Amino acid sequence: MNVASQSILTADKDWWRGAVIYQIYPRSYQDSNGDGIGDLKGITARLPHVASLGVDAIWISPFFTSPMRDFGYDVSDYENVDSIFGTLVDFDTMIAEAHRLGIRVMIDLVISHSSDQHPWFVQSRSSKTNAKADWYVWADAKPDGTPPNNWLSIFGGSAWAWDPTRMQYYLHNFLTSQPDMNLHNPEVQDRLLDVVRFWLNRGVDGFRLDTINFYFHDPLLRDNPALAPERRNASTAPAVNPYNFQEHVYDKNRPENLAFLKRFRAVLEEYPAIAAVGEVGDSQRGLEIVGEYTSGNDKMHMCYAFEFLAPDPLTPERVEEVMEDFEAAAPDGWACWAFSNHDVMRHVSRWGGLVADHDAFAKLYASLLMTLRGSVCLYQGEELALTEADLAYQDLQDPYGIQFWPEFKGRDGCRTPMVWDSHVAQGGFSTVKPWLPVPVEHILRAVNVQQGDEASVLEHYRRFIAFRKLHPAFAKGEIEFEETEGDVLVFTREYSDEKLLCIFNMCPAEASVTLPAGEWQALTGHGFISNNYGDKIDIPAWGAYFARLA
Repeated sequence: MNVASQSILTADKDWWRGAVIYQIYPRSYQDSNGDGIGDLKGITARLPHVASLGVDAIWISPFFTSPMRDFGYDVSDYENVDSIFGTLVDFDTMIAEAHRLGIRVMIDLVISHSSDQHPWFVQSRSSKTNAKADWYVWADAKPDGTPPNNWLSIFGGSAWAWDPTRMQYYLHNFLTSQPDMNLHNPEVQDRLLDVVRFWLNRGVDGFRLDTINFYFHDPLLRDNPALAPERRNASTAPAVNPYNFQEHVYDKNRPENLAFLKRFRAVLEEYPAIAAVGEVGDSQRGLEIVGEYTSGNDKMHMCYAFEFLAPDPLTPERVEEVMEDFEAAAPDGWACWAFSNHDVMRHVSRWGGLVADHDAFAKLYASLLMTLRGSVCLYQGEELALTEADLAYQDLQDPYGIQFWPEFKGRDGCRTPMVWDSHVAQGGFSTVKPWLPVPVEHILRAVNVQQGDEASVLEHYRRFIAFRKLHPAFAKGEIEFEETEGDVLVFTREYSDEKLLCIFNMCPAEASVTLPAGEWQALTGHGFISNNYGDKIDIPAWGAYFARLA
């Protein structure tokens, strides 16, 4: 571990609470070697941009050795860097530069499953008696040769694949090339925790745990019950996917996970100022599971569910409902909120596709996200208000989209390359044709176009993150919602001796709002303009107002 590079970052063990975390999808951030794919050297070169935003940390999607069937979420070596992304030396250099710039580094751990090319699985499938025979989830066929039960894969079809060597089925909750590991086996847990230590020893500041509620399965392999149609939703899988037809009580969300998460947290506590955020993918019990995983200060530091990543329109009522549901489900837990990431349609398209004033909409939603109670994840390109790319079928790379096309177009539309310079080919991402096309409309929103323009979305992100840091109540305070009407959202944030008022006009028309009782002093520095008339405030379309209680 490079202690010298970490020394300026170890002071605050509680840094994660209220942190702003910037997600980087490495394939699409910056290509440094002209192969059309982003890499670690590219990330290092662009860290000054990240630092200019004022964020606390970056979360980097997987860069481990992988056959790339699921673009890095199928790992074949947990303790190395895939050659398309660089080397371990490149990783160490990136860590050192991030720390020099005051940025913490979190990495994506995918330990619910591996690649079928991982040596562990290659050995496991070779026989029923080898040393790793029980490292993955194997089961005999039913007497008629069909899979052991009715479990389904998120990526379509049965969650079981037949292996002719072992004459058994193995479990895969995602692609058939992503076999699920058997965490009921203590040896598997021990080896995975060794992986955690490997990266902590290289200086990482934390982890994002992929599909955290998929770690354990029901040892009895009981069938999942059917889910009533009225309870179905598309928050974690598209509506066209029959995965939504089941209540997932046996293939994931198992109570055995709590003990493992305690073991994981104990490893983190061996190191200074480490934090972890878990991804909870469940359409019915997401917030309840978040509550379980973040309770007691002995498991996850924070988790996120899919409430704000789902297609449901974001209304004042929806914001209040989600925040209150979280408080009820996880009274002593901590959330990490995001509106966009590498798995969902970009939110400016998902919620604002028909909005005329694209920039005003993007600024408002960024500000709302950064004033909710919890930590924040921003996704690369969000600071430019990039839209979801509309790709042709022949340009698709995502197996999920290819499987369910055209009703569901997959995740490629949010994974297109970052755009840096409108004056050069591929928006400055690469010197050659990139792995996914760069939309023309994105090039018009490149960093160089918005840099220095105070009216731009990019400068608003920088300004608002700085504004957030000036007021600790935004990061760590309690939240209380005021009675709202129509499309206006009103809440307060309170921490120590500071109480802040936040008003958001979530519609394309001006709104007149009466301030709550109290002597409120308008705050500046956030970039929004409103007109005050005593206790009345006129807020422009997609506008906001912030004040402090005197």
